[in-house]
Amino acid sequence: MSSEPAVSRFDELGLPDRLMQALQDVGYETPSPIQAMTIPHLLKGRDLLGQAQTGTGKTAAFALPVLARLDLKEKAPQVLVLAPTRELAIQVAEAFQRYAVHLDGFHVLPIYGGQDYRTQLRGLQRSPQVIVGTPGRLMDLVKRGSLKLGELRCLVLDEADEMLRMGFIDDVEWILKQTPEARQLALFSATMPEAIKRISRNYLSDPAEVIIEVKQTTAETIRQRVWMVSGLHKLDALTRILEVEEFDGMIIFVRTRIATNELAEKLNARGYAAAPLNGDIAQAQREKTVESLKKGRLDILVATDVAARGLDVERISHVLNYDIPYDVEAYVHRIGRTGRAGRQGDAILFAANRERRLLRAIEKSTGGAIEKMELPTAEDVADTRIKRFKARISETLASTDDLDRFRALVEQYQHEYGVPVIEVAAALVAMAQDKQPLFAREKPRKSPERRAEERDKRREKARQKEANPVPDSSRRPARDQRDVPAPDKGMVRYRIEVGYSHGVKPGNIVGAIANEAEIDAEYIGRIEIYDDHATVDMPDGMPKEIFRHLKGVWVSGQRLQISKPGDDTSPRRPAASRAGSSGKPRSKKKPAGVAKKKKPQNKSPGKP
Repeated sequence: MSSEPAVSRFDELGLPDRLMQALQDVGYETPSPIQAMTIPHLLKGRDLLGQAQTGTGKTAAFALPVLARLDLKEKAPQVLVLAPTRELAIQVAEAFQRYAVHLDGFHVLPIYGGQDYRTQLRGLQRSPQVIVGTPGRLMDLVKRGSLKLGELRCLVLDEADEMLRMGFIDDVEWILKQTPEARQLALFSATMPEAIKRISRNYLSDPAEVIIEVKQTTAETIRQRVWMVSGLHKLDALTRILEVEEFDGMIIFVRTRIATNELAEKLNARGYAAAPLNGDIAQAQREKTVESLKKGRLDILVATDVAARGLDVERISHVLNYDIPYDVEAYVHRIGRTGRAGRQGDAILFAANRERRLLRAIEKSTGGAIEKMELPTAEDVADTRIKRFKARISETLASTDDLDRFRALVEQYQHEYGVPVIEVAAALVAMAQDKQPLFAREKPRKSPERRAEERDKRREKARQKEANPVPDSSRRPARDQRDVPAPDKGMVRYRIEVGYSHGVKPGNIVGAIANEAEIDAEYIGRIEIYDDHATVDMPDGMPKEIFRHLKGVWVSGQRLQISKPGDDTSPRRPAASRAGSSGKPRSKKKPAGVAKKKKPQNKSPGKP
């Protein structure tokens, strides 16, 4: 087991000259601890079990030795990298391409859900040596016979714990079984839950173990602060922080896709170069947005967790959690977008009093109390605006060669109207501030008595609503004997054509939907599995294109064939074709007078 790096420079690792040239091109000299400890083992062909948090340099740790061992003349895929999300798959593929810039004939292909099959099939025809993909789409291509893994020499599992959380572990094991026994296997995970340990025991052969302590890295490179939401709207608080805080690039995390669009629009209206990043945006547009951030055309991305996972942009100096994440791992992944590769980063969290439990869990995971942040006052904002205004004056005086005409104009006005120069200058300053006053004012706050009165009114209204619920005439009693609760508010129940008879588990359903529809796992509600179908609760307002895409997604060898809810959301028996039969039409009704045979009713579905 390794815990300390054995080398301190890349040129001590024994990498080929062409890879060293690529590292020099990107300015890398000193390997991170995981790179220093991992690369020698992988160069020797050993299996490896690596425990390291996001942002520690894992991609280079496995990409560089993999590239060093490639046979560029081989046409079959030699390396497969499994990643939990399309964003991470794309990022890893880009890293391979960057490190292999001096390797003639090298091809890498990212494969993920949501992209046209034809594009990926054309990519496979180019005989890529390295494939980086998400489990679901890779399984589909292997089952179709479009992707052969028989010549695979190396398999990398990146962020294995995240694949477990998203329900992909069964898919990962299926893929592992399709690979040659003699291949090299490297498994990387931030945590080591029992399921990951089991995979390591079953599939890794005498692995080298590398463990990177993450608490020190986080504390040294990322300053974490929290503002307890109170007395001010979050948007107003955010605006103050953006005005006073010195930042280069920033990611603002919110929970919903709608919120990304709304907040980005509001920030643009306030003069900030902001853009949304969410699952509704086409992949090509997302890539353009990220590129705009890299090039400095954008300063702020407003993103959801799934859309921003795996994002690595050097300009990101700040991560702001506008909405607190529902779990600790999501927080770690979020703040891991800054403070990478030894750079200093800042992470700011907005947390309400009702969210203190989540805050305590986050503090426990990061190894200490998060610094309480005092929100900039109106005076602080005014001081910042004045400082910047003075800097603009100094820059103008230094950079403008010909001020004589403007001096003459001021003198002319002074003589014509008899106004002192200082008054003219003050008027010009007032004009220059435009819609953003230099002297910001505090908005009057509601008195404690007023806030208490409004709180009591809200509570009374909630009690009345609970005591006198509005009857829902659209609901019908379930046709089986099991009392399945109605979907929660804001959720809709959908039917999918895969059930116990197909060997499906709740994790399979969650993983497929989370990856293909880019709905965070925590937003997928109740799942009920029956013999030949299942129901799943998801947020209302699912875009049509996502709905259409989910119809064709495969889970446990079956297409989801997701259907919209109707008046009757209770379980019903699908047509034979939906269960994967020959697709014959339903039999026609028998003539009158002919008794129908009773079919067994599925009135007591098994428990999920």
